[in-house]
Amino acid sequence: MSELPANLKTNPRLSNWLTIDPRGRVEVRSGKVELGQGITTALARIAAQELDVAVARIAMRPAGTDGAPNEGFTSGSLSVQDSGSALRQVCAEARALFLDEAARRMEVAPADLVVHDGEIRVRGAAQLPGTSYWELAGAINLEREATGEARPQAPAEADDAEPQRLDLPAKILGQPVFLHDLDLSGMLHGRVLHPPSTLAVLRDVDTAAVQALPGVVAVVRDGSFLGVVAQTERQAEQALRKLQSVARWDEHASLPDAGALPAFLRSQPAETSVVSERNVDAPAPPGRRFEASYAKPFLAHASIAPSCGVARFAGDGSRLEVWTHAQGVYPMQRDLGLLLDRPAASITVQHVPGAGCYGHNGADDAACEAVLLARAVPERPVRLLWSRADELRWSPFGSAMSVDVRATVDDGGRIVDWEHEVWSNGHSLRPGRAPYPVFRAAMFLAKSFPAPVAINMPVPTGGGAERNSIPTYGFPRHRVTSHRVLSMPLRTSALRGLGAVANVFAAESFMDEIALELGVDPLAFRLRHADDARTRAVLEEAARMADWQGRSKLEGQGWGLAFARYKHNGAFCAVVAKVDVQREPRVLDLWLAVDVGRVVLDDGVRNQLEGGAIQTVSWVTREAVRFDATHVTSDSWEAYPILRFSEVPRVHIALLDRPEEKSLGAGEATHGPVAAAIANAVADAVGVRVREMPITRERLERALLAG
Repeated sequence: MSELPANLKTNPRLSNWLTIDPRGRVEVRSGKVELGQGITTALARIAAQELDVAVARIAMRPAGTDGAPNEGFTSGSLSVQDSGSALRQVCAEARALFLDEAARRMEVAPADLVVHDGEIRVRGAAQLPGTSYWELAGAINLEREATGEARPQAPAEADDAEPQRLDLPAKILGQPVFLHDLDLSGMLHGRVLHPPSTLAVLRDVDTAAVQALPGVVAVVRDGSFLGVVAQTERQAEQALRKLQSVARWDEHASLPDAGALPAFLRSQPAETSVVSERNVDAPAPPGRRFEASYAKPFLAHASIAPSCGVARFAGDGSRLEVWTHAQGVYPMQRDLGLLLDRPAASITVQHVPGAGCYGHNGADDAACEAVLLARAVPERPVRLLWSRADELRWSPFGSAMSVDVRATVDDGGRIVDWEHEVWSNGHSLRPGRAPYPVFRAAMFLAKSFPAPVAINMPVPTGGGAERNSIPTYGFPRHRVTSHRVLSMPLRTSALRGLGAVANVFAAESFMDEIALELGVDPLAFRLRHADDARTRAVLEEAARMADWQGRSKLEGQGWGLAFARYKHNGAFCAVVAKVDVQREPRVLDLWLAVDVGRVVLDDGVRNQLEGGAIQTVSWVTREAVRFDATHVTSDSWEAYPILRFSEVPRVHIALLDRPEEKSLGAGEATHGPVAAAIANAVADAVGVRVREMPITRERLERALLAG
């Protein structure tokens, strides 16, 4: 008997995950949601492999609180790793139950049976009558808990052709698959007038002037929460403009100097903890000391499609239905119950894919606002849509970070002591974790809830600001310290990679700086400290792909290398970047060598790696939230530029498939090492180091003048 996967331990009933339909279909339920990462296809393939049925027979049911297992959030590159392993075990146990029943009826041993697309026959005796899952479905009761007694099939036993992505055809054909396309009977349209600044308070508003406009069904004011409901989107937009003109707010300056964020973070009250330490009680080893500081700004999610939410109350108020593209349907259900002071079980939350949804962006808040507007119009569904400015101002941001790294190198050129210290706001403010609702609107209501301060998740589950701060290399001595900044002028929460981006940016930039100061090739220096065979393998493969030893050196161009194992226990990723800096920093090529263990869906893994890499290029060369003393000012694409299609680099990927190893997530593996590889390539090109993101032409010029 093997130990159950964690997600199966908390949702042990097989019927929560799986239904075998006598009509020849298999319905699969997962608590993980489709965000464009291909998880629907990956999970369908896992089920098909374990049950030995065609993927075409698998019907994937979208996550919802009306029947899917509660798997928390779809985050942290954990869907295949956690939900996939749970589903694999569920299907293995179901398969064993069906084979046992078939063996009993056919008077053979279960080991003598084979399954092909759900048909069960005696091995080597095709002439004998068989049975099938569909014929036995009525005899097998999946209303039982998993035991761990069934062994999932080995990769070779479950080999099949890789399926096409299940979610793509409708998207490519422009069919209405996104939440933004949802069109329910009698649906109304809502807009919310968000405060002009972080701590603004609504002083007064002439709601009658708005209520008199054509098509306006309701004007909703609750404390400083202000919104409109109208018959059409056009009428809702007109009402919102009128509402903005008649609302009066009290504001005051509360934001730090955007040009001095590292100093601000270090000056604030903080919760300090030692994240990891090794051999620190022994005397400090002698050697040459190195130290440097690095930083990243606040970053926006900048989703291409603004956030959306739909809600409907029953006429008697007994039921609430919510449609959302957020990443956690059960946590949202729980926080909505706290917000409305009603049982969570009276709320149904259904996931519908959203265009451009990842991380803790505005999806949760938009759903909450749809609920607050829908209270005013029972029985009528209300569709709430954010504007571009809403998205860039009011979605939670990825926290600004400041990182100090110090190291001692002995006479043999090996790092013998390493210190890593990070200052950052917390990286998690998702629903479901605080004793009160954390939706943005909750703090503006007349019966308001506290303005929460973001937390960091425990390091064993991935951490937040500390993510990837513990060295992966075999340093004999280290100490890692985290300072969680307790004042939060801008709301921060989970942005892809969380603290890993800044921590790897710092650590791998620092590795390059030390190597170059010692006159050692950066690849050789990393291999000198890499004790793990899988670490060495991806480093060597990335170098081989990019012809690292034979790389050409053209004026104005540079090459950089970096490595990280995501969250210290996830995917291994090594990156080589080639940049051009003659006009402004531009990434020309990225070579990625990645080990995600057993590859479930090759195309899906490659899509995730490439998408993460391209997003990081945008972060490192373009993006930063801008603000003055009172307002976030980067509220348009002009003020918050992202990478254009014409600027996307060539991305070359090598997957080191290891079928014997467990599957690891791919969605966030590239962000940290790509950031550091770009920084190292820029330093290689110009001979000076930029230690703060984004690496822009202006920062390069300042570094050159200072250098």
